[in-house]
Amino acid sequence: MSRRLLQLVLLLLSLSPLGFGAMGMIYGAGWLGGADGPASLDSHFRYLSGIFFGLGVALLSCIPRIEAMTLRFRWVAALVVIGGLARLGGLLAGDVPGQGHLIGLGLELVVTPLLVVWQARLRADARA
Repeated sequence: MSRRLLQLVLLLLSLSPLGFGAMGMIYGAGWLGGADGPASLDSHFRYLSGIFFGLGVALLSCIPRIEAMTLRFRWVAALVVIGGLARLGGLLAGDVPGQGHLIGLGLELVVTPLLVVWQARLRADARA
C-alpha cells in the first residue's frame, strides 16, 4: 500500500514540472501574465523550462521501481531542493512571488525532503 501511495503521489507531483515546463517551452516567459521581456531573457526562461520538464521526466522514470531508484530519486529531489533554496533566497531578498510560487516553495523545501524519507523507508522495507 505504501509503495502504491508513494507512486501515486509522485505521479501527481510530476504533473507540475511536466505541465509548467511544457508551458514555458512553448509560450516562453509571457505566459506568466507579464509583458514579454528581452529575447535573451525569454530564451533563458525557455531553456530553464526545458530543464524543469526534464526533471519531471526523470521523476516519472523513478515511479515504476521507486523502492529501487534511491540514487536517481535523491538526485531529482536534490535538484528540487536546490531550486527551492534559490527561490527562498529571492524571497529573503524581498522579492515576494505570487501564491503559486509560495506553494511551490513549500513543496520544494518541505514536501520533497519528506518524500525522500518515505522512499528510504520503502526501500528498507523492500530489503527486509
